[in-house]
Amino acid sequence: MEWMKHQSRQENMIYLVVWGMLFAAPLLSLYVRSVSDESISFDWNEVFLVWCRFAIFLFLFLIHNFLLAPLLVHKQRKLLYFSFVAAILTVFIIYQCSNRPDRGQMKHRMRPPMEQRDSRAGESNDGRPFAHDDHPSPAPRHHLPPPIIGERDILAVMMLLLMFGANLGMKYYYRSRNDHKKLLELEKQNLEQQLEYLRYQINPHFFMNTLNNIHALVDIDPEKAQATILELSKMMRFVLYEGDKNNVTLSREFDFLRTYIHLMELRYTDKVKISVDLPSEVPDKTLPPLMLISFVENAFKHGVSYRHDSFIEVSATLSSDQLHFTCRNSKADHPNEEKGGVGLSNVKKRLDLLYDNRYTLDISDGASTYNVELTLPLS
Repeated sequence: MEWMKHQSRQENMIYLVVWGMLFAAPLLSLYVRSVSDESISFDWNEVFLVWCRFAIFLFLFLIHNFLLAPLLVHKQRKLLYFSFVAAILTVFIIYQCSNRPDRGQMKHRMRPPMEQRDSRAGESNDGRPFAHDDHPSPAPRHHLPPPIIGERDILAVMMLLLMFGANLGMKYYYRSRNDHKKLLELEKQNLEQQLEYLRYQINPHFFMNTLNNIHALVDIDPEKAQATILELSKMMRFVLYEGDKNNVTLSREFDFLRTYIHLMELRYTDKVKISVDLPSEVPDKTLPPLMLISFVENAFKHGVSYRHDSFIEVSATLSSDQLHFTCRNSKADHPNEEKGGVGLSNVKKRLDLLYDNRYTLDISDGASTYNVELTLPLS
């Protein structure tokens, strides 16, 4: 049903436990009093009388919980909600005032029996009757009409308002919790979509650069071109089977970097000094695939000069559960204008999505050198 859509099982269990304790309280109280005092007998009528009062509050609670509270919490129908609540309070007050005990009956119950009053009365020496304590009876009070709303009625109305307020507070709490879960789920889906988008940007760029290298080698050295095709197949295998995973091992990521740098070395002369210092033995740790290659690509794109000597230095060190990666290169007078790079802004975005504030990225853009230092936690 529609009114059960927003009601969680945990919320219903809380209501069931609370109302169960309320209905069990008078039963346990009378049982304890009858056991501790022999003059008090266990009277079910007394328990049923209290249960009847609780049943009225339970009936109003069910109406508020399943019909009225959703109007305010889920549909924002404030005017309709407060109108119904005001109508319920009016009917409840009228019921309370019309079903409270009569004051005359209460006085009759409190008046002592006739025999007791006769036994306490007597006659004085002069024949006048006197009370047992010989004090004159107080002057009769004027008859006052009973108040429209008594203390008992006010207390019952306050209990009803507190019950409605507690019910609203519980529903707002579970609504905020559900909204928070939905927000986290949406953020997770958005994160996955953004990462997938960045992967699709990164992968084609590898193939474009590598195919450009092979194209340059076909006329210069056909044998090297053939060897390059084999290296390209390794890169394709890595990108196709490892690139869509959440994590890859450090050894696989380092092998991919070495292959890519080797292919790029075939394209340049001895004027470009390329230094690679990656650990050959690494622990069984993982990191997201294709995380480091963008910095190396950027170094080749902007750090290679065809007029004067240039250099590219790539290194990595491991300490406890962290990877410290460094990529340093010279700055060319006229950087390579090839299109297709993902850019450092997208790399930073990917780092933010994956690591939040658990990584450090320091970039030093000097007059003649460009230095990148990245520290990542390893899983």
